[in-house]
Amino acid sequence: MKIAIIGYGKMGKEIEKLALERGHSIGIIIDKDDLNKLSPENLENIDVAIEFTTPDSAYQNIIKCFNTNIPVVCGTTGWTNKLNDVIDICEKQGKTFFYAPNYSLGVNIFFKLNTFLASIINNYPAYDVRVEETHHTQKLDAPSGTAITIADGILKNMDRKSKWVKEKAEHKDDLVIKSFREGNVPGNHKVIYESSLDKIQIEHDAKNRQGLAFGAVLAAEYILGKTGYFTMNDLLKI
Repeated sequence: MKIAIIGYGKMGKEIEKLALERGHSIGIIIDKDDLNKLSPENLENIDVAIEFTTPDSAYQNIIKCFNTNIPVVCGTTGWTNKLNDVIDICEKQGKTFFYAPNYSLGVNIFFKLNTFLASIINNYPAYDVRVEETHHTQKLDAPSGTAITIADGILKNMDRKSKWVKEKAEHKDDLVIKSFREGNVPGNHKVIYESSLDKIQIEHDAKNRQGLAFGAVLAAEYILGKTGYFTMNDLLKI
């Protein structure tokens, strides 16, 4: 298939490398500084677009691809206040969209483990819970989209927590997400349950960005010929 890469940072370069290794071709590369090139003419003969840009441009990039009937795989976080609008367009206009806050296969298995653990500890009120995430200093959003997804999984399965908050709890039912920005860390996420007697911790630590690129390319392969809204749960059959 012929891929348009929208966003040519570190992730875009990893996606290009892996896509070529898997026998695909790159039809066009559009970096965040030349988004004006995202036009119907330049998207001609493109099979799928993979979008990793910035929170302030992601939604418009997706709509431009939809206007040319190009399926989109999106990994940009920090814009999902408009995600329901995109899903609605997919349902009403027959567009194709795949979204994940994290394309690592391991992280998405971690999501499932996280919800299972939360449902168990829901029965043991002695444990408090917090989420911690660490990323490289260039990451624009905090908390990360992955951390928010982890927090949402806890909230759906733990009655004593009602909302997530950044850095510090003001109320007992707040779920704290602590964010750290250090060096070149690809991504580390922890869920920590702690009582006065012990601590239970699950952790996912990304070694590099290749796992994210692999998941994004798999997602592009998966949606080819399909219509609708898809997530990693569809791809991994979770």
